[in-house]
Amino acid sequence: MAEERGGRARAEPPPADADADSDADLGPDADLGPDVDAVTRAVLTASRLLVAVSARSLATMGERGERRERVTLPQFRLLVVLAAHGDAKLVSVADRLGVNPSTAMRMLDRLIAAGLATRRANPGNRRETVLRLTAEGRTLVERVTAARHREISAIVERLTPEQRASLVEAVTAFTEAGGEPAVTGYEAEAYPLGWADPHPRSE
Repeated sequence: MAEERGGRARAEPPPADADADSDADLGPDADLGPDVDAVTRAVLTASRLLVAVSARSLATMGERGERRERVTLPQFRLLVVLAAHGDAKLVSVADRLGVNPSTAMRMLDRLIAAGLATRRANPGNRRETVLRLTAEGRTLVERVTAARHREISAIVERLTPEQRASLVEAVTAFTEAGGEPAVTGYEAEAYPLGWADPHPRSE
């Protein structure tokens, strides 16, 4: 402090780098970027886009006359689980879908009626039922998956190389923060955001 005439104190002007020092005082955990709500809204918007792409991909099968009217997105999830994991018991499929066995059974009945899945007795335990895709069911999964891949690729192509690199970094960080292991190959293609658990479990 400097002293004015009459004994009154006057404040010294702040140093030129005061703003920089105050920012540093915020500490390493200071949130200087978008707030949590803004990021959450962005992720939810992206999630909505991915679900819409999945719905459109399934709808294209109807344009070809491929039983689209008999297959909803939840039913298609069941087909994807069987495509990714092969023959499975009803309880295991329901667990991966996060639904009750009775709900999975109702979906399965419709898929069997559509010729997309079958149900047979487990040779190792006649009291158990094993679920399996038909050839038509597997073809449907492959075509819907390919259609979704094409549409997402078309969206990504509209981004600049810098935006693509940033997107990969951001999405990777997001999935790692959520504890989601990376998947490759068919499983990476088959599961849109929020769909069935792609990780194998004991049958």
